[in-house]
Amino acid sequence: MHGHAPDPGFWRGRRVFLTGHTGFKGAWLTVLLHRLGAVVTGYSLAPVPAPSLYELAGTGALLAGEHIADIRDADRLASALVASRADTVLHLAAQALVRESYRDPLETFSTNVMGTANLLEAVRRAGEQVRAVVVVTTDKCYENAETGRAYRESDPLGGHDPYSASKACAEIVTQSMRRSFFGPAGAACGIASARAGNVIGGGDFATDRLVPDFVRARVADRVMAIRNPAAVRPWQHVLEPLNGYLLLAERLAGPVVADFAEAWNFGPDLEACVPVERLVSLAESDWPGKPVVRVARDGEPHEATLLMLDTGKAQARLDWRPRWSLEETIAETLAWYRAWHEGGDPLAACREQIDAYLGDGKKG
Repeated sequence: MHGHAPDPGFWRGRRVFLTGHTGFKGAWLTVLLHRLGAVVTGYSLAPVPAPSLYELAGTGALLAGEHIADIRDADRLASALVASRADTVLHLAAQALVRESYRDPLETFSTNVMGTANLLEAVRRAGEQVRAVVVVTTDKCYENAETGRAYRESDPLGGHDPYSASKACAEIVTQSMRRSFFGPAGAACGIASARAGNVIGGGDFATDRLVPDFVRARVADRVMAIRNPAAVRPWQHVLEPLNGYLLLAERLAGPVVADFAEAWNFGPDLEACVPVERLVSLAESDWPGKPVVRVARDGEPHEATLLMLDTGKAQARLDWRPRWSLEETIAETLAWYRAWHEGGDPLAACREQIDAYLGDGKKG
């Protein structure tokens, strides 16, 4: 059983306001929404780093409208939302790197906390225009005691590092705005948050991320060193949570908003929650090359060593579940990078994998 895929009938012609469209997940979501027939307006900073999937695949050309701007610019954000005439908002814009949050904590807090507040205030000011909002946070928003238990949506929020804390704050802002301005049950606009774990997939070139670092080492034919080899992470293909966000938005726009206007986890099955060194071993099998050196460095910024999500609620109530195994996820991811490295068309590669994913979850 692969669970539901998004309903093309719902998305065809639907106006969507997507923040963070120049990022890795945002670019994939742009292609997915375009494939489903949605009319998408993007709002985001210019892409970093170079190269970026947004630029390589030319995803900006798939948009009906585009604003290269900061979500901390509240007035411009509000104007862009109204001009888009969108009734569905997907909020992905964020400073998304743990280690960058140590280098510039104030930038992280202002973007992730006030940016979210600005977005929800823009929705409020838009009146009855918007029917559904999905605010994307992270699995790191939980107070992580590293007990080995998968976290449920009802577990306490927290955050050791500035990034994790900023996303916990974004969750609280979302809950507060929903309760204060978008209730009671049956309100015209449904607002939910989505908490996803580590994602991998073709086109991610960010720094301090395992798979992009592995690909850079393979392309340059050099040895790669990994930090925290024993850290357990919930690895999933980028399309898995994106599917969840769209299924959730469909429910939020439906007749029983109150049943879905809350927090949701989207993560892999427990067998895909494996140590960093296991994922690297699988990647080495798919793309052989110079060795990867496992190192555990002292003095590095704190990052959680164990983090898993309980996705029982999403499976039971949204009929969402992972469609690709860990092995398939790694194979699809590295196939994308190898095609790109060999001169293939990045947009065509994204579309091919999306079509496979939306079919029955299998290629062929």
